[in-house]
Amino acid sequence: METYDNLSRYKIFLAVAECKSISKAAAQLYISQPAVSMTIKKLEDSLHATLFIRKPRGVELTANGKRLYESAKQAFNILTTAEDRLKGQQSAGRLRIAASNVLCKHFLMPSLKEFTGLYPDIDISITCTSSSTACTMVEECNIDLALAAKPEKAGVAVWQPLGTIDYIFVCTPAYRDKLHCDSDNIFEHGNIMLLDKDNVSRRHLNQYYAQNGINPLHILEVNEMDMLIEFARMGIGVSGVVKQFVEQELDDGSLLEIELPAPIAPREIGFLYHRVQPMNENIIKFLAIAAK
Repeated sequence: METYDNLSRYKIFLAVAECKSISKAAAQLYISQPAVSMTIKKLEDSLHATLFIRKPRGVELTANGKRLYESAKQAFNILTTAEDRLKGQQSAGRLRIAASNVLCKHFLMPSLKEFTGLYPDIDISITCTSSSTACTMVEECNIDLALAAKPEKAGVAVWQPLGTIDYIFVCTPAYRDKLHCDSDNIFEHGNIMLLDKDNVSRRHLNQYYAQNGINPLHILEVNEMDMLIEFARMGIGVSGVVKQFVEQELDDGSLLEIELPAPIAPREIGFLYHRVQPMNENIIKFLAIAAK
């Protein structure tokens, strides 16, 4: 009975942690709010640790609570995988992938198209988010695969390289002519369009500026690479983009590449999957297709 009770307590604990509210967790689980509160108290008493900080508008995990959440979430994902196998669902199964919009569009879609053609019975879910969030989702076992720029530290994840992406600055020929300056002064005179400061690609370009003594004076920030490309097409300014995403525009001459004092270092992209979580056979199948 104690093991069963603990499983029930952890299920309620996870619901409260994810809802960040005892009342919302109670509604989600179809049990009373006092029952949820009592369960959390019993769990805290049994562990001799405070798991939540009570606030006027909800609850927040303590440091101990965060550690317990990560372990409990992983454990429940392992149980779900085991249940699927016992029910005979693993023959088809599921595959959960996270990637940014642009990586999904330019790198994931071709492999996904082939994968769904070969394995039509496998349930696939795609989450479009930032590379950093996708990596976090792998760590928390909320997805099976993340397509992302290579993180500084893989942590609990295994890194499977896919290729590299190159960064360049582009604008329309008309905008380049309008600046009336040489390439060395473009960053002082032009509207420089970049991703927001929290984006990993932006941090990569900031590092390039610092290494080459570049100080853009007029910056316009957006949160999507596709928007940067569209703004460049409209002739609004000079956009820092991934070269592979504008190859057609470079070929037809609607955009031109700005000459830089030194090339920007390429970045590696690839897949991440959890090192400890039981290996989903569909991950192996997908990686085999992506590696072609």
